[in-house]
Amino acid sequence: MKPFNKKIVLENGQEFYGYGFGADRDAINELVFNTSMVGYQEILSDPSYTDQMVVMTYPLIGNYGITDEDYETKFPLLGGMIVREYNDIPSNFRYTRTLSEVLEEHNIPAISGVDTRKITRIIRIEGSQKVLITSHETPKNQALEILKNYKMPTDMVSRVSCKKRWFSRTANHIFDIVAIDCGIKYNIIRELNRNGCNVTIVPYNTTADEIMAFKPDGLFLSNGPGDPADVQPVIETIRQLRGKIPIFGICLGLQMIALAYKASSYKMKFGHRGGNHPVKDLQSGKIRITSQNHSYAINSDSLRDTGLEITQINLLDNTVEGIECKEDKLFAVQYHPESAPGPQDSVYLFERFIEILRG
Repeated sequence: MKPFNKKIVLENGQEFYGYGFGADRDAINELVFNTSMVGYQEILSDPSYTDQMVVMTYPLIGNYGITDEDYETKFPLLGGMIVREYNDIPSNFRYTRTLSEVLEEHNIPAISGVDTRKITRIIRIEGSQKVLITSHETPKNQALEILKNYKMPTDMVSRVSCKKRWFSRTANHIFDIVAIDCGIKYNIIRELNRNGCNVTIVPYNTTADEIMAFKPDGLFLSNGPGDPADVQPVIETIRQLRGKIPIFGICLGLQMIALAYKASSYKMKFGHRGGNHPVKDLQSGKIRITSQNHSYAINSDSLRDTGLEITQINLLDNTVEGIECKEDKLFAVQYHPESAPGPQDSVYLFERFIEILRG
């Protein structure tokens, strides 16, 4: 067996030795896990994973490579990746590069050969925590001191948001939508285009007046990384625009809407990440399997007297998964209905947004 050349050190003091791939550098991130069986490219390129090192619970990663058409953002900002077994010889007629090559290009470190099952159990029991990926020769005491002194950043949305507005148009469009980019995924824009919407994507700090200058038919609030309370510019914009135009929010978008209506959020023990979360629609009684990626949730009690109604709940832990205000023509969901990498149970929500715009 070849000797280890990398290790990860958890905030709780545990070490795991393995083999490095991707970028050869040290990094400190928040340690989280994802239960998806496929879709590592979409996870890699989802801006919501900024400054997070993801443990993939599926044991084999890299076997179908990376395909240029499947990215969810232009520049992946994933903090790092931890896998049980890495395959650097993909079998897929569509693949253009290996996962390691893409990680190296974007300066993202990764490690294989570690016990991902044990790491996942640690996260489930103790909660998310800081993790350092470093050389196998780094002394443990030194690694723990580095972790202790490191403060996790709170400016992720400002880093992942576009710096200038840009457009995504479709033929014979029906509606014009402004999307506030807090870390928007490309497939969200594709779904809006498929439903007849021209989309103007604007930076997170775009003001309400600037948005209304586009004369939009509706406003979309995207997913994104970090604590919703750190994104005050968007929260203030929501306060100014609610009731004026229809609003649809996804993931961080839901959380920012709730805060704009004076509700409160909290950080979850280990969050929701993966494509297997059952969500119940309280209005229809239907249960759908959803794809999720978030560390924060809305306090359900804080929604009382806000004008927001809880429309969906997570059947695993009863957290809030959907809210709406019919009077303001506004609704949002906590999960990712754009289905990248899947499942596709909730794509209908884009059609629902179109129905509100027609109304």
